[in-house]
Amino acid sequence: MKNRVSSGLGRRQLVQAGLGAAAGGVLLPAAVRSAAAAPAALGTWPAGSSGDSVFVGITSPLTGPYSADGKDHALGYELAIEEINAGGANAQAWGLKGKGVLGKMVKYAIADSELKPNVAVQAQTQFIQKNKAVMITGCVSSATAVALEELAQRERVLNMVGASGANETTGKNCQRYAFRTQPPAYMACKALAPVVGKHYGRGKKVAYLVPDYVYGHSVHQAFAEFTKPFGWTEVSKQVVPLSATDYSSALLNIANSGADLFVNIEFAGAAVNSTKQAVQFGLFKKMQMIVPNISSFQAQETGAQVMEGVFGTMDFWWTLENQFPLAKNFVTAFQAKNKRPPMWGAHIGYMQTYLWALGVERAKTFYPPTVIKTLEATKADPMDSTLGKVWYRAEDHQLVRPVPVVRAKAPKAMKDKNDYFDIVSMVPGEEAINPPAALGCKLGSYT
Repeated sequence: MKNRVSSGLGRRQLVQAGLGAAAGGVLLPAAVRSAAAAPAALGTWPAGSSGDSVFVGITSPLTGPYSADGKDHALGYELAIEEINAGGANAQAWGLKGKGVLGKMVKYAIADSELKPNVAVQAQTQFIQKNKAVMITGCVSSATAVALEELAQRERVLNMVGASGANETTGKNCQRYAFRTQPPAYMACKALAPVVGKHYGRGKKVAYLVPDYVYGHSVHQAFAEFTKPFGWTEVSKQVVPLSATDYSSALLNIANSGADLFVNIEFAGAAVNSTKQAVQFGLFKKMQMIVPNISSFQAQETGAQVMEGVFGTMDFWWTLENQFPLAKNFVTAFQAKNKRPPMWGAHIGYMQTYLWALGVERAKTFYPPTVIKTLEATKADPMDSTLGKVWYRAEDHQLVRPVPVVRAKAPKAMKDKNDYFDIVSMVPGEEAINPPAALGCKLGSYT
């Protein structure tokens, strides 16, 4: 489209020709009419989609304390892109047509974010400037998610948010150009609270271990709010740096707090380390642990005996293959390629890639505002997914989807080495999601 304009009439000539044609009742040539109707260049559009391929920029923490989750996250993106480019049965089951997206192969690169927002922003800026990325995605930290959202809005490039559980991602830091699939702290804790409230009963004393960044404080606030109706009270709140490796002081305070329940909000490698140290301090002889957002590899790395009985939520657990056909396809394909079931980090990468591709194909263009408006309209026409029918809420771009509440199995109850959790409840998204304005979201401009 751009080539037709540059090789034909200039902008001023085009306007004059249009006026003359209107006055004289002359029908403009199709090429001129099409050029006149085309929107102005925006972000990496149309340059990023003018050839036979499009580029997607991915960042994930491949090193550091979140690296296990980050590597799993990357595997999900890779599998989805491989399936979409092949145009086979799995891509068709999602509703895509042909190979690639709108007939264009999807190319990508994955950069190590090192769990640092500035590193992720630098990498994605390069993908946007040098590779003309039509979509950026990937994180395993809400701090990184917020930074990439802001970048996407500035650059007018679509952002499918990676793993991010903080309310702020689709709350006060929401952006028009960003969409999230993972349940925020509000949804996770609202789904979890009735389950643990019923199981443990009223009037419990609670101690919290809180990582000192947006995710940790978001989960703490939400869990405390939704357990108040059960008469649960906070007796200790230990805030620790995101980079912490020694939890001795915090855990000693929790051990001496008189708490009935220990709510561990740490994530990934930090969740594993803090849990192992909690065992050393004898916490689990005094209190049961609850993990509002269980990390992908927390059970494997701490052991089933330590995790036994722990309640929490997850974005996805692989036994959902027994409930949803697209989940079955995903788990089967991932298992065949990686020789193990996918964790929920991989699921986020896989699902987001497909939902982006569906949005583009429904929009019939890569032009960002049209794709955004198409995704915002999915309530009227929900998308099939690995979690059943889902849709993005127009007011804040949070995916309305069910929240799996899980409980870790006893070692003797496990059917195999990967069978760590029972899904005790699938809370419908409409029941768990926050009211649209509750978290302070004010979306920015389309253009």
